[in-house]
Amino acid sequence: MKKFFESVSNIWKIDELRSRIVLTLCLLLVYRFGAHVTLPGIDATQLNALAGQTKDGIGSILDMFTGGAFSKASVFALGIMPYISASIVVQLMGIAIPYLQKLQKDGESGRKKLNQITRWLTIVITIVQGPGYIYNLYSTLPGQAFYPEVSQQVFVALSIVILTTGTIFAMWLGEKITDKGIGNGISLLIMVGILARLPQAFLQEFTSTITNNGGGPMILVLEVIGWLLVIMSCVLLVMAVRKIPVQYARRTVSGDFEQDINGENRQFIPLKLNASGVMPIIFAQAIMFIPAAVAGLSQSETSRSIASTFGDLFGFWYNLVFASLIIIFTYFYTAITVPTNKMADDLKRSGGFIPGIRPGVETSDYLDKIMSLITFPGSLFLALLAVFPAIVGSLGVQQSWAMFFGGTSLIIMVGVVIDTVQQVNSYLLNKHYDSLMKSGKNRKAVA
Repeated sequence: MKKFFESVSNIWKIDELRSRIVLTLCLLLVYRFGAHVTLPGIDATQLNALAGQTKDGIGSILDMFTGGAFSKASVFALGIMPYISASIVVQLMGIAIPYLQKLQKDGESGRKKLNQITRWLTIVITIVQGPGYIYNLYSTLPGQAFYPEVSQQVFVALSIVILTTGTIFAMWLGEKITDKGIGNGISLLIMVGILARLPQAFLQEFTSTITNNGGGPMILVLEVIGWLLVIMSCVLLVMAVRKIPVQYARRTVSGDFEQDINGENRQFIPLKLNASGVMPIIFAQAIMFIPAAVAGLSQSETSRSIASTFGDLFGFWYNLVFASLIIIFTYFYTAITVPTNKMADDLKRSGGFIPGIRPGVETSDYLDKIMSLITFPGSLFLALLAVFPAIVGSLGVQQSWAMFFGGTSLIIMVGVVIDTVQQVNSYLLNKHYDSLMKSGKNRKAVA
């Protein structure tokens, strides 16, 4: 603990890092402030019905990702999710469209063009989603929630513009945090929105357990211990890697290569157990929205049954289909994001090889086989974490608190925290300070 506080103290000794952290906190504060600004033309005191709609089910997921802005009819009601959707679409289209494939290989210039395409697609998605959100407001809120001085046509047009502007502004905040702050701007915005619901969820569980005779303090302590164990499991999933030993041949004076018998030039290729991160859960969650949304358009008995089944986040069939989709998408996303062929080619060009495996096609096949083997337990573990809130909820835990026992929210929080700590560590190590995760004597900064 002493080393941790010393590392935190060292952070403030680095002017650049201190300014980046302060800027990041200020921009996050702006984003959280905007989440409480209600759309013009709506009475903020008449939003109880909308809050009830987002208390559970699919609405709770949307409200969580927007940090409560969805249930407040905020200018940030759509949050950063249209940008996430646009990023996913561009990434998937890059598999089939040669122009996007070329941009992905063009380095920094290609990345800038892809970002510009993503921004324009974000605007299109927001304009499409905006009317749907406004229609939901009219169908959910009472008539007195809308000021009579503002006509419906004006309100709809104005709200679409404001929602689009809010999403663009949130996207700008995320990019500024990435460029001028401590990085991972979009992910930090999502994480802050999720964390904003944590105190309220814990307070509800505390009230239910202690005040309402829900088991007493011991049950609450056991729940907190279980929550910490789930976080530790999530950290292991994010950090776990399979190290593939790699040996590099040494160049002799004459320019020829010779094998390093002593193994001094050996390194490793780290293949992550969960190379796809949280993306399979996001894909699967997007698919799970479709049946309930389509079924809601019809009033038949079958449609109502489907809407009820796929609208219950803690139901058996919902979680069974959800877990199956996560496993499928884990394999799919890993296949498109881990280019074993390119890894084998890069290794061959640099004079490296895997002991016992021939460079080239055999190396590619070997890496692909290893990825398939480690992806299976990784996908099962990811699916288990995704459905674990339903398991905990079936044991009597409040749904709002159970959502933090796994799923997209917990994996995003753990992943973002780990990435942020690594960013801070890189600054500390560059300035010759011990990192947050390293033990040993503190090295003084070199002038």
